Amino acid sequence: MSVQDNTPLLHGGAEVDDAKAVAILLHGRGGSADDFLALSRWIDVAGIAYLVPQAANRTWYPYSFLSPLENNQPDLDSALARIESIVSALLRQKVASEKIAIVGFSQGACIASEFVARHPRRYGAVAALTGGLIGPDDVVRDYAGSLDGTPVFLGASDPDPHVPWSRVEETARLFTAMGAAVELKRYKNQPHMIGDDQMEHVKTMIASL
Repeated sequence: MSVQDNTPLLHGGAEVDDAKAVAILLHGRGGSADDFLALSRWIDVAGIAYLVPQAANRTWYPYSFLSPLENNQPDLDSALARIESIVSALLRQKVASEKIAIVGFSQGACIASEFVARHPRRYGAVAALTGGLIGPDDVVRDYAGSLDGTPVFLGASDPDPHVPWSRVEETARLFTAMGAAVELKRYKNQPHMIGDDQMEHVKTMIASL
């Protein structure tokens, strides 16, 4: 059994079978699925099903996302597998991938970024709020496949105590090279939290589904 197996998956909004689209919401380190379920009520777009997994012990992986990949194992692989299991279940339920949005904050944004890079397809939307691809600067990023026009929003503060702006820019470049339609937004001196403007971007993206 892996680290993230059998953790809660909260559900808000419409039932998946009746939903216009599904948004997977990924909380940050120390956060909770309950917090992000409340976020879904703030987004308040009718007809959307919200799926919010809880990370084991409130963290998706133990160390900085800039650490060598092996330092965050087996938690990192387990976290990515948890998201893959949710997406795969939706696809089996005949939810089209272009009707699936993935939204994350901080650690959740890093997991969202790394997941879509490793599992590229046309998603409905991807929003990484103060986060980016995982691993040290010298990691080889040889992701294969296309994001096929997926709308991606990357919004982060500069400076941020945990996420260097250079990594957010690198993530934007890689997603653009993989065929995503990327919007990159830099917030000066924003606290490490989800700001109102970031939330408005997320709401607009989900409403567009």
